[in-house]
Amino acid sequence: MDLFDSLKNKIDGKNFTIVFPEGNEPRILRAALRLHNESVLKPILIGKKDEIAKVASEYSADLKDITIIDPETYADFDAMVESFVERRKGKNTKEQAEKMLKDNNYFGTMLVYMGKADGMVSGSVHSTGDTVRPALQIVKTAPGSSRISGSFIMQKGDERYMFGDCAININPNAQELAEIAVQTAKTAKLFDIDPKVAMLSFSTKGSAKSDEVTKVAEATEIAHKLDPEVELDGELQFDASFVPSVGAQKAPGSKVAGHANVFIFPELQSGNIGYKIAQRFGGFEAIGPILQGLNKPISDLSRGCNEEDVYKTAILTAALAL
Repeated sequence: MDLFDSLKNKIDGKNFTIVFPEGNEPRILRAALRLHNESVLKPILIGKKDEIAKVASEYSADLKDITIIDPETYADFDAMVESFVERRKGKNTKEQAEKMLKDNNYFGTMLVYMGKADGMVSGSVHSTGDTVRPALQIVKTAPGSSRISGSFIMQKGDERYMFGDCAININPNAQELAEIAVQTAKTAKLFDIDPKVAMLSFSTKGSAKSDEVTKVAEATEIAHKLDPEVELDGELQFDASFVPSVGAQKAPGSKVAGHANVFIFPELQSGNIGYKIAQRFGGFEAIGPILQGLNKPISDLSRGCNEEDVYKTAILTAALAL
């Protein structure tokens, strides 16, 4: 079954609500209408109603049953400000909170935090920082996670893999890299991938010596302690992790070598390059980044996204709420 058909089946009947802070952006609006018309989920558009209506009129779109919230006129704004100040534990005054919550991303994140939405999708016109910063300040990281990370589903035909971290952490230490591995394995299960996790390096089982190799080897040990059930091995070169004959030669006895489907890169530079090589040279569809490690699902779009990307990311975000 296609990944998104599978995810739609999983969220069917759950009535998940996803908030879109960029409500007057045409790509967002068209995707939200499609999600609503197909009864996949309930969208909430943030923005001024007249501006959103003007964009909708250009596409002859019917907004009759679509929820639109303008922070400037939101009936429960005072309660939201109070909740925000309490959540920030004195880091922001009431006056600061009132100003910050007029920002659509902060406002949308608070709707998720307060349980009025199940997840949020933003980033079509905002930077990653604009989406992630409110999430870290309000939703915060989940228990057991010291930070968030960003994974990609790499899909082509019947092939489906997970790459992480390709979006957030520039140079994670061993503990952080182990957390990323465990987070990505959990995400893989949600998307019908039985995870076999490879901790990637330019070395396989001590074939080279350096601080970079040591970090990956230590991360492998820590990841086993964090989740003893996950099939995970390292450090492994990519060919040893993916090609059975090479894996058997370089890492004999490994259950992962030659059979990996979840690939953990040692730092952001190689992760970002790696997923883009697979996307552009290999013809894989790169779906993500999927933000992992948050208490509630918040998703970041690329500013170069299209309507289809928004549609799929919203479905992924709803699935993360399961």
